Amino acid sequence: MQDETPKPIDGRDWTGPDHRSEGLDGLIAPPLSRRGFVMTSLMTGLTLATTRVEAQAIHTDTTGIEAGEVRIPAGDGPMPGYRAMPEGKGPFPIVLVIEEIFGVHDYIKDICRRLAKAGYCAVAPELYARQGDLSRMTDVQEIVRDVIAKTPDAQWMADLDATIVWAASASKGDPERIGVMGWCRGGRAVWLYAAHRRDLKAAVAWYGPVGGERTGIQPRTAGDVAAEIHAPLLALYGGADTGIPVASVEAARDKANAAGKSVTLTVFPDAPHGFHADYRPSYRKDAAAAGWSKALDFLKANGVG
Repeated sequence: MQDETPKPIDGRDWTGPDHRSEGLDGLIAPPLSRRGFVMTSLMTGLTLATTRVEAQAIHTDTTGIEAGEVRIPAGDGPMPGYRAMPEGKGPFPIVLVIEEIFGVHDYIKDICRRLAKAGYCAVAPELYARQGDLSRMTDVQEIVRDVIAKTPDAQWMADLDATIVWAASASKGDPERIGVMGWCRGGRAVWLYAAHRRDLKAAVAWYGPVGGERTGIQPRTAGDVAAEIHAPLLALYGGADTGIPVASVEAARDKANAAGKSVTLTVFPDAPHGFHADYRPSYRKDAAAAGWSKALDFLKANGVG
């Protein structure tokens, strides 16, 4: 069996201060007092927290790729996740895939396979595995209240850092070419992680909230950190998203660009929130396909490819 213990890459500590921003007050914390993992494996199928599953849900096969559930060492035990990558020797550029609020279910797994088909080592860690079992939850408000709101930002940032170490040391990933992509709440995480991780090459945020409530464990919004991002960021948003005003995203973009950072915003005028989620009624095929093409081009244009 392949040793999956994280190791330094080329003698360097890829989770150390050379690669993280120490200036995000409240986001870089001392070693966390962590609870055990509630989810020890990923859910099978799609989230139960949806009223129906649409017939257009995409399924990407595994021809030419290696794909499946993995265990990622995360300091307090093995964190469940899903990894897909091309067959062959590698190393392959790494793309962290950050889930919506519903867990690493079949939609997120399929995104990893799509990225693997494009040449990436795509890894989706289950970032809420300590806070609740998303495979059993059916109520969106319960998920937000009891899981999402109780997950410290510092915790999942550390877990993403650990995922990079694992991908580079045990999964044919190239630590010199790291990107991140996230949807919905994962889109918020993309903005924050881009301000945390100095060695990111590119970040893609799909309709992630840029505002919202600040709490002791989630002290800053995506808009708060917009001027601090370390990587070019592509923001993909829907003009018909009733929960995220386009003006708020434009303000975050302008704040970043005024600080000398690079944020490219694409708004699909008629697209609602969740327009990429092919298993839900919110799916808009044309906007999803155009956004996906832009995302892949953006990764490659910024050295993740």
